[in-house]
Amino acid sequence: MISENDIKDSRILIIDDEQANVTLIEKILELDGYQNFVSTSDSTQAVELFQQLQPHLVLLDLNMPVFDGFDVMQQLSAIESDNTFPSILVLTAQTDRETRIRALTGGAKDYVHKPFDRVELLSRIRNQLEVKRLYEMVQNQNNHLEEKVASRTRELQETRLEVIHRLGLAAEYRDNETGLHIIRMSKVSSELARAVGMDAKQCELILNSSPMHDIGKLGIPDSVLLKPGKLNSEEWDVMKTHTLIGAQILSGGDTELLEQARLIAMTHHEKWDGSGYPNGLSGEDIPLVGRIVALADVFDALTSERPYKKAWPVQQAVDYIKDMSGSQFDPALVDIFISILPKVQEISARYREPDEYFEKAV
Repeated sequence: MISENDIKDSRILIIDDEQANVTLIEKILELDGYQNFVSTSDSTQAVELFQQLQPHLVLLDLNMPVFDGFDVMQQLSAIESDNTFPSILVLTAQTDRETRIRALTGGAKDYVHKPFDRVELLSRIRNQLEVKRLYEMVQNQNNHLEEKVASRTRELQETRLEVIHRLGLAAEYRDNETGLHIIRMSKVSSELARAVGMDAKQCELILNSSPMHDIGKLGIPDSVLLKPGKLNSEEWDVMKTHTLIGAQILSGGDTELLEQARLIAMTHHEKWDGSGYPNGLSGEDIPLVGRIVALADVFDALTSERPYKKAWPVQQAVDYIKDMSGSQFDPALVDIFISILPKVQEISARYREPDEYFEKAV
């Protein structure tokens, strides 16, 4: 509920061209415990004072020179907002119905005739302030609830992204002792998406969905996934099913994130010339996100050192990608990738495996 202190601390703006009326109203307010009020007998100052004070209540005369009370209400309505617009209590000697209706439809919440009764004026002032402060309280509560909902929504989103990221790590750890590959690959994918012309939302989507590109490896037997040396044809056929397994794991979701992750898992091994798997798609039939992740994934795999292989020099990896342009990779994407190579190398350097990782592997 609204306390007495809330009422008496309310901000009140008095606008009346008769200084005697202003003085009388100020005295009435002061004797009743109000202290937070500002007054003027110049209606041209109304808007400026209103913006400075942000009052809860305006006591407004109608018959004034330059700007009358109707003009003032119109000016205030032009800067109205739910948080700042006050209650307006009209104080006037005009008693005709037309003036009263015009004032009430013009923005006034109540109407008091001059000469006014002190008790009636204080009662109407208090009633208007109670309504205004209650509205203010409800607005604050709504804002607080909205903030809590927004905060909870952010927490849920962050939790979901964390789970997705860890699922990607789980797949990565099965055949790779570090999870930094998916961090580099996803960030490079996002940079490439940005260079292609995707908007910020799409870039963030590919950043968060691409880590699950190899999640289907969770379903590949260790005898195949961890086999030292080259796979035979039967084993390679099993290995290729990780794209289908990944798509199956990620299917059925009702979010854009999971749908894109499913699409990437399914298509990141398709090739521009149609020789890829699992569906032999070619050219622009391969979704753009699949083409982007395929390029980022291969480049990072080539330039990353592993316990079982040395990292390729960047130029050698770039030469390979150029050689595969038009066969394995989208030629247009290759050109764009090379144009952002400095950013790609910066990502690779920032998220490289620590030296002790390789020392332990020796």
